[in-house]
Amino acid sequence: MRQSRRQPRILFVCHGNICRSPMAEFVLKKKLEEEGLVACVASAATRSDEIGSPVHRGTQKILNQLGIDYSRKRAVRVTRENYDRYDLIVGMDDYNIRDLLRLFGGDPEGKVIKLMSLVGSGRDVADPWYTGDFDLTFRDVDAGCNAIVDMIKKGNL
Repeated sequence: MRQSRRQPRILFVCHGNICRSPMAEFVLKKKLEEEGLVACVASAATRSDEIGSPVHRGTQKILNQLGIDYSRKRAVRVTRENYDRYDLIVGMDDYNIRDLLRLFGGDPEGKVIKLMSLVGSGRDVADPWYTGDFDLTFRDVDAGCNAIVDMIKKGNL
């Protein structure tokens, strides 16, 4: 009898959990569904200023265009306990990574990674809260989510 693998657990993190990380959460969920893959996918904020807020209207527009339901999502804050709950914790920029490492007291298991590093780039995913360019953010999120899907398919996550 073949032993089944435990489904991977992925947490996306950004500053407020209203723009980039929920975009990544829902884009990855859709891609996994389309590929017939299963994973636990969530998102959270490093800061508390938007806790309880819905997804930003710019991210809503992108997700609506993709036919993705996000209506129940409200911003939540990442916790120290999330380190043990997730296999991969994906920050959107250097500030997110810094905040995560501070919260977790380091990264002894090598779980914390910046999204664009998955596609061979060291750059940040630009925050559309400041840039207003949700399409650019989506292109980065889409590329990063494709890389995560490939990791899951190859059994690397």
